[in-house]
Amino acid sequence: MFRVELCRIVDPRHGLIKLAHVVDWDRLDELFGSTCCPDTGRPAVSTRLMVALHYLKYTYNLSDEDIVEGWVENPYWQAFSGMKFFEHEAPIDPSSMMRWRKRIGDAGAEELLKETIYAGLKTKAVKPHQLKRVNVDTTVQEKEVRFPTDARLYDRARQRIVNCAKQRGIILRQNYNRKSKHLLCQQSR
Repeated sequence: MFRVELCRIVDPRHGLIKLAHVVDWDRLDELFGSTCCPDTGRPAVSTRLMVALHYLKYTYNLSDEDIVEGWVENPYWQAFSGMKFFEHEAPIDPSSMMRWRKRIGDAGAEELLKETIYAGLKTKAVKPHQLKRVNVDTTVQEKEVRFPTDARLYDRARQRIVNCAKQRGIILRQNYNRKSKHLLCQQSR
């Protein structure tokens, strides 16, 4: 009776509120509703809540724990996830988000991306001609690169010099084979 309705708190012109009206929640509920078994266990968390939490997670680049904590404090996030009243408690345990991601898999992630693109087209934030070409930034991908300051790289160069000297019959006074193992271990500590 004394609960505060979110429609009285939030500004209807806010971006998340506008986006909540554009996203096809029913289609997403059909897609992801099949991943839950209604016969076993406790009732499933609403698909809209889980999708909204994941959209917010990737939009604001937050961890599962941070997104659930922020959800409790932010009425716009609660309205975006379909709540009618302001809630003072976390809707889920953060580990549920990871389990839900595993349940929907790669195909579900692609569907979320499709819905994001459709919503962008509906709101005219994205123009159709912008989707003809995709630029992929690979600078964030891990690469097998060793930097010149890497101790393993120095040890590898030393070993190659020792091997070249052996092949050419050059006798080295000291090749540091035994010491290099110890020094390499010390460096990584």
